[in-house]
Amino acid sequence: MQQIDWQDFIKVELRVGRVIRAEVFEQARKPAYILYVNFGDELGIKKSSAQITDLYQPEQLIGKLVVAVVNFPKKQIGPIQSECLVTGFHNEAGQVVLCTPDIEVPLGTKLL
Repeated sequence: MQQIDWQDFIKVELRVGRVIRAEVFEQARKPAYILYVNFGDELGIKKSSAQITDLYQPEQLIGKLVVAVVNFPKKQIGPIQSECLVTGFHNEAGQVVLCTPDIEVPLGTKLL
């Protein structure tokens, strides 16, 4: 495991957002959804491509709080620009489980 110092860690903007829209990303090479995530007034709504189709259906994602990195540069993924990286963990089967707060917090709150 590579170690980082505190200054490296605080550069990463991990914020809480709420999925307001989710749709199948038809043009993706691997099965994925396009997520529209609201990070509150300061950051607004950002798009993300997420390969989470094994465990989630688009309608299940609406209203879900997620944790995402919001300060990466935008990344072109097929016809969309991904503006944030929604985080998750691989389970034993290799499927992505979203990283989500278990209690409501204000949109845009930074992970400490």
